[in-house]
Amino acid sequence: MEVSLDISKITEAKRIRQIRLGAAPVTLEEFVAVARFGAKVSFSQEYLEQVTRSRQLAEKFLTENRKVYGLTTGFGDNVRKIIPQEQAVELQVNILRSHSVSVGEPLKKECVRAIWLMQLLSLGKGYSGIRPETLSLIAECLNNDVTPYVPQDGSVQYLAIEGQINLILMGEGRAWHNGRLMSGAEALAEIGQKPWTPAPKEGLCLTNGANAATGVSALALYDNLIAAQTADIAAAMAFEAFRGTILACDERLHSLKKHPEQANCAANIRTMLSDSAIMKKYIHAKVQDAYILRCIPQMHGASKRFIKDCAANILEEMASCSDNPVLFPEDGDGTALMGANFDSTFASGSADILCMAAANLAKFSERRTDRLTNRYLNQAYPAFLAERPGVDNCYMIVQYTAAALVGEIRSLSAPATADSVPTCANWEDPVSMGWWAARKSLMVAKKLHYVLGIELMAMTRAFDLLQKEEEGFASATKAVHDKIREVVPPVEKDRYFGPDIESTAALVSDGTIIETAEEIAGTLAL
Repeated sequence: MEVSLDISKITEAKRIRQIRLGAAPVTLEEFVAVARFGAKVSFSQEYLEQVTRSRQLAEKFLTENRKVYGLTTGFGDNVRKIIPQEQAVELQVNILRSHSVSVGEPLKKECVRAIWLMQLLSLGKGYSGIRPETLSLIAECLNNDVTPYVPQDGSVQYLAIEGQINLILMGEGRAWHNGRLMSGAEALAEIGQKPWTPAPKEGLCLTNGANAATGVSALALYDNLIAAQTADIAAAMAFEAFRGTILACDERLHSLKKHPEQANCAANIRTMLSDSAIMKKYIHAKVQDAYILRCIPQMHGASKRFIKDCAANILEEMASCSDNPVLFPEDGDGTALMGANFDSTFASGSADILCMAAANLAKFSERRTDRLTNRYLNQAYPAFLAERPGVDNCYMIVQYTAAALVGEIRSLSAPATADSVPTCANWEDPVSMGWWAARKSLMVAKKLHYVLGIELMAMTRAFDLLQKEEEGFASATKAVHDKIREVVPPVEKDRYFGPDIESTAALVSDGTIIETAEEIAGTLAL
């Protein structure tokens, strides 16, 4: 079944209350609904049947004592060791315990939930040999808001992270429930569940695959898509705030570049500004604007192409089985195929590219903020947009914040997947470093939301000042201005601006800025 992205539904995640896992791929907004907004998970009958068939095959292989990695052999370099059947369960318990060695501060709740959901998707394909009741226990934890305590540092791809998450299923480790941190056994008891003992192969299933990197990369993808569409809205406001010439977005100009994302960005800005009297007034007021306006379609468009390419990789990985080995049914029997579907490079390499896309959007946004607050460049606005320059600093230091965030984004944009440190007695000789790639891509996306929030805050202030001289803002940009003014009051003098940044960035992150503009302009193209 084809996996695709529907950008028109990107802001629906916060309204989805339940998803049902079955044959159809989970959409990105459904995935985020569970991971970030607490939507419930259930299984279709088809899902349960395919998992059951796979488990029956695992039991058959075990009874026949077939040589199958992780079922009748040890793990990693210990693959040479054949495990007696009486130690098969102990082997699975030991992999969860021995792999739970990540360190540092705990992973955020949405990331833990994203990883568990990815395990339900991958292991539920019916090729892993896991029991339905094991997946149901994970779903119970998700649906009852149990969140394992998972130190986030020190994993090359997935092992330590997924070990820590699933340790709680055995009643070990720690987890949050109802706002309290408690033992895994206590958390299970509070939701009416008992500690679980892994059956043969299940410990391997739950510490294997690209699920950790893919789950967190999916969250980063969603945040980058939100940012990319929001960036076009901020850019439209910038055209009015700087009284630029909209000819830089002329359809004829962009028809000569064969990049649809560039043309779509220009079309988004034209659509949002279609009823702007300011744009009509200044269309021929200058020969051309500085790059910060003139290059928006090209720069935003390129970033969007990067994001779209990454979306294809991540969504395909979300719809895949990334386990090893996979148990493949054949003519009433079956075979165990040992390979490397656990590798996360499709998702984590895309996470690295998402960082570059975000860095390009961030640097353009920050430059627009700087130009707007810089009295030497901002076309007669007061210094730092202050009502009383000198006694008031207004957005002087707010721009510093944007500049610092861009610097942090640039530092985090060095590719993680280009690196490798061999592990497991060199049995795992190249490793993806996918976990760090995924983590930093989510960090970068969240910083980008702040950068865009700062720009929108500054543009809103500029609109307040500009309306003293000009009339006829576009309906879409004026609606965004008004929405921001619902949470950020007008600036009359210096105040504590930190909460203003947080409030505006929140409107970016939850898609409110996009929904406000699209209510008037229609769905923005990607």
